[in-house]
Amino acid sequence: MASERKFVTEKIRRVLLKEYVMSKVSRAGFGGLDVQRTPMGTRVTLITERPGLVIGRRGEAIKSLTKAIETDFNFSNPQIEVQEVESPNLNAQIMAEKLASALERGWHFRRAGHSTVRRIMESGARGCQVTVAGKLTGRRHRREKFKNGHIKFCGQAKLDFMERGFASARMKPGVIGVTVQIMHPDARLPDEIDIIPPPEPVATPTEPVVDAGKEREAKEEERAAEAVEKLKKAVDGEEDKPKKAASKPKTATSKPRKKKEKAPSEQPEAEEGKKSDKAASDKPASEAPTETKAIEPAKPKAVIPVNEKPVEPATDGEPKAEPETAPKTEPAEKQPEPDKKKDEKPSEEK
Repeated sequence: MASERKFVTEKIRRVLLKEYVMSKVSRAGFGGLDVQRTPMGTRVTLITERPGLVIGRRGEAIKSLTKAIETDFNFSNPQIEVQEVESPNLNAQIMAEKLASALERGWHFRRAGHSTVRRIMESGARGCQVTVAGKLTGRRHRREKFKNGHIKFCGQAKLDFMERGFASARMKPGVIGVTVQIMHPDARLPDEIDIIPPPEPVATPTEPVVDAGKEREAKEEERAAEAVEKLKKAVDGEEDKPKKAASKPKTATSKPRKKKEKAPSEQPEAEEGKKSDKAASDKPASEAPTETKAIEPAKPKAVIPVNEKPVEPATDGEPKAEPETAPKTEPAEKQPEPDKKKDEKPSEEK
């Protein structure tokens, strides 16, 4: 029983300390109190909206508060640490004190309650509830609640995520109690579950992943390119055929004329030309003759061996030609006649 009484007396002493500090630091905006025992003494953490008012000039206010805690509440070697509230609108105790002061100044309880809820929710709270109880408008006591958002009333979720603050407003009809409960924005309820997607399978380097659609498109493009190349080759082959056919007769006709200037008395050259003609005709069609070979077979066509043999008998063998030339007065003109015949005979043979 002695140990249980010790715990009860320790708790009562801390509650009395909280009420005392709240009354002393009401102007600075009391936000909470935390007492911890350490080997060096007792550390008291004070959370306020305006820490400058708690410390005072040159630390006079905090020194007097430290002496009162040590003498009145029997805490050994107390060390007070003052912290500033990050967001006062999310602190339940500060908002309860502000609402109580607004009621004392004459605000209507409904207007004050709705404005408090609006400020809390705008600051990012998940939910809040404001309760005002006492003699509000008549002789009888009644209770009004203003709430918004998500609120927990029981269970471990309430103990972990709901913050409660209480303050009292002293009015002429009586005392009005103000209770504010706030659920913080970082509260995570038991029914909120995150589903983690399964890890993606790692593709091995030996088997690259290729889309079937892209593969089909690539094959179709290759086929189209091959078809275009075939068409181009076919068109180029058709264009080359008439060019080759037109170029062959030109070389055969033009170059024999140049060879006419050579002496017609060279019989062995003509025989060699005939042999080359036969060799060229015996070759397969696949072996295309070069330009020099195409020129050589044209030599026998231009060179005529008949000129040497019938030079003299040509005049004797043709009795009809002699009377035609006889009546001419100029005998010298008879000599160029065989030359004309030479020119005429090769043309007939061609």
